[in-house]
Amino acid sequence: MKVLILFGANSYEHEISIKSVNFIIKNIDTSLFDYKVAGFTLNNELYELKNNYVPKSWKNINNRKIDNIIEYFKSFDIVFPMIHGNVGEDGKIQSLFEMFNIKYVGCNYHSSLISYDKLLTKLMLEKYSIPQVPYTIYNKNLDLKNIKYPVIVKPSKCGSSIGINVAYNKHDLKKAIKEASKYDKNIIIEKFIKNNRELECAILENKNKLIISDIGEIINNGCWYDYNSKYEKDTETIISNINNNIKKEIKNYSKLIFNILGCSKLSRLDFLYDLDNNKLYFNEINTMPGFTDISMYPILMKNSNINYKDLISNLLIL
Repeated sequence: MKVLILFGANSYEHEISIKSVNFIIKNIDTSLFDYKVAGFTLNNELYELKNNYVPKSWKNINNRKIDNIIEYFKSFDIVFPMIHGNVGEDGKIQSLFEMFNIKYVGCNYHSSLISYDKLLTKLMLEKYSIPQVPYTIYNKNLDLKNIKYPVIVKPSKCGSSIGINVAYNKHDLKKAIKEASKYDKNIIIEKFIKNNRELECAILENKNKLIISDIGEIINNGCWYDYNSKYEKDTETIISNINNNIKKEIKNYSKLIFNILGCSKLSRLDFLYDLDNNKLYFNEINTMPGFTDISMYPILMKNSNINYKDLISNLLIL
C-alpha cells in the first residue's frame, strides 16, 4: 500500500507537525506500507524528502520539489496529513482531498472546520446541553467592567494553546485580547477554572466501531497547560485516578461529541474538572492530535492495548 505522509504548511504549528511526522516515520509498519514523506514549506511549496527523517532545517536540504501537487497526491493509495492547526485541522486540506477524490486519514472537511473553530463548536454543543465553561465573545462594544477575573482569553481558531493567556485584571485582559487577535478575529473570554484537573480522552474509529480510551491526565508545573508545557517542558501525562463515575461521564460525552460533530477515524477530547464545584466541563476537541513521544493521544491508545505501530496501521487501513 502506497502511503504519503504529509507535514508542515503555513501553520502556526509547523514545528509540531515535524515532531509528529518523525514519530509516524519511526513507528510505521514498513512490511505493510510503502511510504514517502513530503512537506509543505511556510510558503506552501511541496517537497518530497530524500531521507526518512525530518530535521528542523529540512527546507534547506536539496529535496525534490513537486509542481503538480494533485497528480502527486493521486499517485498514492492514501495520504496521512500529519499537519496540525490551521490548514491541517480547519478543513482546508480536507476539502482539497475531497474535491479531487483523494483518500486521506482523519475527519472530513465539515467536521474539521467546526471542530477547529472553538466558537462554532461551543455554539453547536450548547444545543445538546454539553457542559462548558461560562464564556463570552469579545467585541469592541463589550463592557470590560462587567468581567469577573480571572479569565482565560482564546482566539477562536488556533491550536496547541497558541495565543491563549490568563488575565487577572483589566490590564492583563487588554494585553491578552491584543495577543489573541493576532490569530483570529473571534476571541473567547472564559471563566478561568484555576483549581482543576485537565482530563483527556482519545477515540479511534476502527471498522465503524469506536474505541474509547481510558482517561488521561495532564500533570504540569504551570497554572495551565500552555504551549511550553505541551512541547518543551517535562510535563507528565498519566492515566487518571479520578473516580469511575467521572471517567464514565467523560467517555459518554466524548462519544456523543464525536458523533455530534460528525468526526471520523480519530480525535482527542479535552475536559476540565472543577475541583471547587465538583463539575465537569468539555474544553475542546482535536481532530488531528499531536503524535509525539509525549503526546496524549498515542499514549492513551497504547494504554488501550493498541501499540504505536498498530495505531498507525489502523488509521491507514480503510
